Amino acid sequence: MKVLAITQARYGSTRLPAKILKEVDGKTLLEIHLRRILQARCIDALKIATTDEEGSRYIVAVADKVGVGYHKGSVDDVLSRFYDTAAPERPDWVIRFTSDCPLIDPTIIEDIVAFAEEHDYDYVHTDPKCFPDGLDTEVMKFSALERAYKEAALTSEREHVTPYIWKNGSALGGDKFKTYDFQNKEGVFNASDYRITLDEPEDFEVLKSLIHALGTDKYWKEYIDYLLEHPEIKRMNSKFGYNEGYDKSLRNDKTIK
Repeated sequence: MKVLAITQARYGSTRLPAKILKEVDGKTLLEIHLRRILQARCIDALKIATTDEEGSRYIVAVADKVGVGYHKGSVDDVLSRFYDTAAPERPDWVIRFTSDCPLIDPTIIEDIVAFAEEHDYDYVHTDPKCFPDGLDTEVMKFSALERAYKEAALTSEREHVTPYIWKNGSALGGDKFKTYDFQNKEGVFNASDYRITLDEPEDFEVLKSLIHALGTDKYWKEYIDYLLEHPEIKRMNSKFGYNEGYDKSLRNDKTIK
């Protein structure tokens, strides 16, 4: 079984330009993100799905430094870009990440891939109700990705890659895909109240504080425990909501095919 990991990365960003190229202790957040993914033992290959924007050359430079592949594609039709990144590899399974999650956790990756394979799900993702924003991990069969690529017709479904799958999945009562919302195993606090993603300048300050204090190789809950112990850091970005980009897409949604 071939498992391909793909992370989406682009230079442009409305709220925080070139955000993934910001550095902490001499490393870009993109490099930290990639190296944490590569710690997952279940992954056979990792690629970056980037764009043909001028600034993508900086992303390619990080890919070359870390030693991972990349594909350049559409800025707006991210589903097409993602599919075109995966298709030449013909994997059995695809893991989707977004590069604004520098502290993505290899243990979560391994757990979800094993669960999806064992129970033969088409799609399994971190349940946003019980994981911090910034650990988003989605595992899907390549066949599910290919079906979404061929059938998804709304702009929101093309911009965010997987909505067509989970909206039509069994976890929400659909009948096109067998899907599951993966729960975190810690279960001792409302993890969804915590934010270790990168969309706003305040997010960068939180991430910088965590990395300075703990480094880049800790289990995800150690970062959250640090925020529990330092509420003044947690408050820096607590005013921002979850998945604001997708909500914006829904407000402007339209059928494109």
